[in-house]
Amino acid sequence: MIRTRLTERFGIQHPIICAPMAYVTGGTLAAAVSRAGGLGIVGGAYAGTVGGEPDLDVELAQAQSGKFGVGFITWALERAPKMLTKALQYSPFCVFLSFGDPSPFAAEIAKSGAVLICQVQFLSQIEIALKAGAAAVVVQGSEAGGHGASRSTFPFVPEAADYLKEHSPETLLLAAGGIADGRGLAAALMLGADGVVVGTRLWASAEALTPQAHTDKAIGVTGDSTVRTKVLDALRGVPWPREYSFRFLKNKLTDEWADRESEAFVAFGTLAAKYAQARAQNDLDSVAVVCGEAVGLLRDRPTAESIVNSMVTQAAGLLRRGGTLDLTSQS
Repeated sequence: MIRTRLTERFGIQHPIICAPMAYVTGGTLAAAVSRAGGLGIVGGAYAGTVGGEPDLDVELAQAQSGKFGVGFITWALERAPKMLTKALQYSPFCVFLSFGDPSPFAAEIAKSGAVLICQVQFLSQIEIALKAGAAAVVVQGSEAGGHGASRSTFPFVPEAADYLKEHSPETLLLAAGGIADGRGLAAALMLGADGVVVGTRLWASAEALTPQAHTDKAIGVTGDSTVRTKVLDALRGVPWPREYSFRFLKNKLTDEWADRESEAFVAFGTLAAKYAQARAQNDLDSVAVVCGEAVGLLRDRPTAESIVNSMVTQAAGLLRRGGTLDLTSQS
């Protein structure tokens, strides 16, 4: 329905990739997105260095029914590089790296035959991705849920498109952050992206590992209900680089700490045990319900297939109508 350089080179039907969300994108979700014509990427997340993560072997095995990828938080993978070797044994189509220098892993990924996708949060990081041999660069805006930085999607995508056109025109460009329906997909394509990476909308899908209580809390709120802060990582003792913050739903913990980042870093790790207990008890006053500003567009928790299909159908309709320059109809 919508052909782009992404669909042609990756051999997929739709220009939609499922974000490799930590604790959320397991093999079932990745496989469902791929069956629907997109590309599912299993979340390898912290490469087992934080704890409580799904068994990556199990999730990758579940994804093997079709084309799939695996993604890691790069600075965490540096602490457990053997997890990449293990993941590559499952023959993923691609490896998605974000939040760190991908260069130490580029040779092993290339030797395996997998495609390297690098997510960046600043324009200055694109050159690092290109030197590592990235076939696709994902520019992530701050609207995204989970970890990110300070750039906004809408101006970041065309600026990155101009940069790649000048420096590496064959490299694919993907947009991430705040894209949850066909309007976001159409906008990203018009801004110069070859496709999109979808997080929050698929976070609230039937196949996601997201606890039901989390989506129950998220559905019906607005994007105003999210906050981006470094407090939670500091208090729970997860050593994220200082340039990245964490977006999730406001709760009692953020009411108390959101404006006290410097104090939180002084108190680094002091809530680690309490946070682990709160997670075990599903105490959402303390535990992060991780979603982006697009949470305001969620109304239900449908299947991944229906999400992909509705996004593509809506985007195609908007792009066809835009071609007539008659934008008066809202249908």
